[in-house]
Amino acid sequence: MANVITLARIALIIPFVALFMASAPWNMMAAFAVFVLASLTDFVDGRVARARGKVSALGAAIDPLADKLLITAALILLVRNGVIGGAGVIAALAIILREILVSGLREAVAARGGALPVTRLAKWKTAAQIIAAGLLLATAPQGLIGAEFRPFGVGALWLAAILTIWTGAAYSVGAIRLLSGRKD
Repeated sequence: MANVITLARIALIIPFVALFMASAPWNMMAAFAVFVLASLTDFVDGRVARARGKVSALGAAIDPLADKLLITAALILLVRNGVIGGAGVIAALAIILREILVSGLREAVAARGGALPVTRLAKWKTAAQIIAAGLLLATAPQGLIGAEFRPFGVGALWLAAILTIWTGAAYSVGAIRLLSGRKD
């Protein structure tokens, strides 16, 4: 059941993008609603798996991937329509590049029989990314709230970027230790 919820989060990216790209006065509010629904599945799937005692390797693999896909889609679209602009593009790029880096490091470590477990700070990072993207979606043209609230979304984006870089550095150090066989 939990894996189905996670797969639903991935599937919801398609209507999210379609609604975001639609040319209608209601499109951004609808895209925001789908984004919120997809984001909520992130909090539900893990709880369902733990409550049922069915934490699986598949779930552990696709849950963070689903998060990365949803956030990356949102950030790219927000850059595309100019909600994220200027220096904010650097924050969005830092988030996307870190997510790719850590995914690659996890794959390399797993190929050697190791693991980079998700940290508590990384969970906060994901929450910060979701909140930032949600706020920015809400302040987009034809969004739920006005553009005057966009500085809150931009601030949240930078907070998410800082947490993302911080956790990315920690995972990189751990991966280097595991891949080089060092114990220090």
